[in-house]
Formats: sequence, C-alpha cells, structure tokens
Amino acid sequence: MGRTAFVTGATGFVGLNLVEALLDQGWQVVALHRKDSDLRGLERFDRVERVVGDITDARSLKQLIPQRVDCVFHAAGNTSLWSRAHAEQLKVNVRGTRNVVRAALEARAKRFVHTSSIVAYGLHSGLITEETPTRGSAVDINYVRSKALSEREVRKGLATGLKAVIVNPSNIMGAYDTASWSRLFRLIDRGRLPAVPPGGGSFCHAKAAAEALISAAERGRIGHNYLLGGAQASYLGLAKAISEALGIRRRVVAAHPRVLMAYARVEEWISPLFGREPDVTADAVELLSQNLYCSSRKAEKELGYRPRAMSDMIADCRDWMRSEQLL
Repeated sequence: MGRTAFVTGATGFVGLNLVEALLDQGWQVVALHRKDSDLRGLERFDRVERVVGDITDARSLKQLIPQRVDCVFHAAGNTSLWSRAHAEQLKVNVRGTRNVVRAALEARAKRFVHTSSIVAYGLHSGLITEETPTRGSAVDINYVRSKALSEREVRKGLATGLKAVIVNPSNIMGAYDTASWSRLFRLIDRGRLPAVPPGGGSFCHAKAAAEALISAAERGRIGHNYLLGGAQASYLGLAKAISEALGIRRRVVAAHPRVLMAYARVEEWISPLFGREPDVTADAVELLSQNLYCSSRKAEKELGYRPRAMSDMIADCRDWMRSEQLL
C-alpha cells in the first residue's frame, strides 16, 4: 500500500495543487470538503476519496482522519482581506486549525504539515528568514493576525506530541486560482485597475509550493518553519507584466496609500449594494503597501524547493483562467 494523505482545504487553490502533486507522486488522497463545497475542481481527479466535514466543527472531524495516516496536510484557510469576513476568518483559521490539530493527535497521524503564510511573521522592512521574530499576532490586519494565531495552535500541538512542520509560502500564483492573484488578472483584463499600492513581495509558483509541502512531510524537521519565495516584484511591476501576458495595454500607476485607502472605504461601503465583494479593501491596501520579501534558502537546502520564474507563474495562471473562461 502507498502512503495516505488527509487533506483539508482540498477544494481550494493550494489544496487542488497539493492533491494533484500528491497523486502524481503516488499518494492515496482523502480529501475533506464541506457539504456545500464546489467539487468541480476535485472531480477532475478520479483517485480521490472525498469525505464531508467542517474544520470549524470538531464533531464533524471525528473518525474522518484515518488512524496512523502518513500525513495530515492542513491547507484550509480563509484569505479574505474584507472586514465583513473577520469573524468567520478567525473561526476558520484559528479554531479550525485547533480542531484539525486535535483530530490529528487523536488519529495518531505520523506527520502534520501546516500551510501557513509569510504574513505570520508580521510586517517587516528587511528580508524575512526563519530566524525573523514572528509578530503577526500584533498586526491590526485580521488575516495576518489569524495566520499567526493559527501557527500558535500548531505549536500547542507540538508540545503534546504532534509531529508538525510549518510551511510559509509567500504570494502564491498558478493554476486553480479563483480568488487570490487571479483577481488582479480579472481587474486588468476588464480595465478596472488604474492604480496599485506601492509595495512588493516575494512570489512562489503554486506547483512548486505543493511539491514543497510534500517534501515537508517526507523530510522537513519537526517543529521547523520553511519559507517559500523566489521571484520578487513590486505590485506595479507585476501589474505591468500581467498586462503584457494578457496582450493588452493598460496604464497602471502606483498610488499613495492614503488615496487608495479612501477609495477602498467607498468600495467597501458601496459594493454590497451591488451584490459583490469590493475590488479593493482597506486591509488589502495596508498589506500591499508593505514590502514583504523572504529568503527560500532553508527550503531549497532541506526540502529541495525549486523557485520558478515570475513569467512561468503568470503564464500558468493566465492559461488556466482562459481554459476556465475566467478571462
């Protein structure tokens, strides 16, 4: 029998890339999803066992994780940067992680790989490494705080015997993305992005990140963090590169955060009247006005992580979105 993986967040962006990579490497996959999840992504994989549950409901997780499973990959998470999602985000990212950690301990999982984020380290001006102090829990941006607090739940599990490894991807780009950087593609495609915040950051390819998560299960050091970066870009440079990849000409400028913040406040107020999420939010402006760059040296050395070029990430995201008629 091959190795078995239990995957949370299997219908999401990271989860689908992870499931695909696991299947390619011969793993058996048990994929957790809510009863109302969109299963179209998972249905493209015919060797996946699907189970229904909700990480925010500890009772629904009971006996779903196979006993002595080779690895629990916790990839579920709420990445919203809209204030209306704050309560649900804390519920999913913090309580949900606590529930999955406890269920993995009860199932005596051999490994636990937690998909965190670079933002768990907080907002730093210099190059972030695994030795950088983690101060995300003190940041006002709800998403940042929730990711730091979710790592705290994993560390509580470590103290009681959980064999956990934490992986901190930077900005992820690639196929299966419907709500992350794909939104930038859509805004540029529709001519609805006249300006971007003045920040920048590291980026990692979705497939490379998925492969690193699997490597973390196989050879990551228990209790250690691994940052995934590689390509680096300002958000203005990224917007211009996406415009070129789409074959369209768009004039985009980097605007002062105060100007964008005023626009975001209006968007957050008016968008619900039209039954849609805002294109720009206050939290997004604050986060994307920062420079968040990280080193991948540890992941490259210990996990065999291989960063990919920005052009590859953009092309893969664009091609997948076109295949799904999202552009």
